[in-house]
Amino acid sequence: MTEANIKLLLKIIAVLWVIWGAVHALAGVLTIAQVAPASVAGIADAVDLSEFAPTYHAATDALVNQHGFNLRWIGLFTVIGGLIIWRQASVTWLFFTGLVGGVTDVGYFIFMDLGGFVHFFPGTVMTLVSGAAVILSLVAYGGGLKDRVAGPNTSGA
Repeated sequence: MTEANIKLLLKIIAVLWVIWGAVHALAGVLTIAQVAPASVAGIADAVDLSEFAPTYHAATDALVNQHGFNLRWIGLFTVIGGLIIWRQASVTWLFFTGLVGGVTDVGYFIFMDLGGFVHFFPGTVMTLVSGAAVILSLVAYGGGLKDRVAGPNTSGA
């Protein structure tokens, strides 16, 4: 893969992570700002809000707020990672951003997408965005980015 192709892939990956991260950071804020039933219905948007109890135990609110906090920091982390990937073509941030965002969406995919609790947009679309960013990261790494990291063979072999 040419250097120009790798640079283009890194720009695309960066944009995908910034979009994904911004959506999740906003979702975290909105999750914390609402009471548990509205927060859960906002995430599980394929379920009618009327099917949720009007109030939950305070511990449930705390648990949902903790989820919102995690959405916020994960979203901010991936936005920062995307910006660093864009500016510095950092392999370290490429992998950490892919790990944090990618693993987050594996859980979402297993429990929300496959569970049928979300509509295609925005939930499943965001899963596709993170999946595309992870796959493109592997393509860029395997296509020559790893050679930048490894450098010349200095082992004497």
